[in-house]
Amino acid sequence: MNLTRDRVHSIGWISVLLVCGAATIALTLRVNAVKSQVHDTENRIVRVQQSINFLETEFQTRSNQQALNQLNDLEFGYKAPSAAQYIEGERQLAALGKPMGPGAPQPIRYANASDEGASQEQDQAQGGGLLAMVSPVDPAHAATPSHRSGAGEKSRDPEREEMLRNASDLGKRLARIEVAEASQQ
Repeated sequence: MNLTRDRVHSIGWISVLLVCGAATIALTLRVNAVKSQVHDTENRIVRVQQSINFLETEFQTRSNQQALNQLNDLEFGYKAPSAAQYIEGERQLAALGKPMGPGAPQPIRYANASDEGASQEQDQAQGGGLLAMVSPVDPAHAATPSHRSGAGEKSRDPEREEMLRNASDLGKRLARIEVAEASQQ
């Protein structure tokens, strides 16, 4: 084969371009490897900084606890509760109470003891016992004008009487279930 000068010249340029391309690819791979190492190193630096911050916080907390403990020992003298400080029941708690001094007010009473046969309504009529929680729409407990006025007097407010009738009927109306006409068709 007869190689001419131009042909050798073009083969030379092609081989130079191939060598440069291979060197560029190798250099790119090496740069990416170094970038990956730098990224890993930066991540390790961040983790070490977080660890340092955690340890600094822990050190400050423990030093503050020691300072508070020294201050407590010096100034206040507080101690952790021991098992002897707890009480076992209501009787021990009652035994800790002090007797009433002269001129002290009577203790507040919350409930009355009533006979077993007496009902709550009788207790309420006499003014004793706790007030029962009742629904305002319950007709049995609806407010009537006879509670405030005499038994023989009638209320002079017709609007109030209408409201009382509506309140007594409301419980019945709410308890009744009406079937819709559309469902019957």
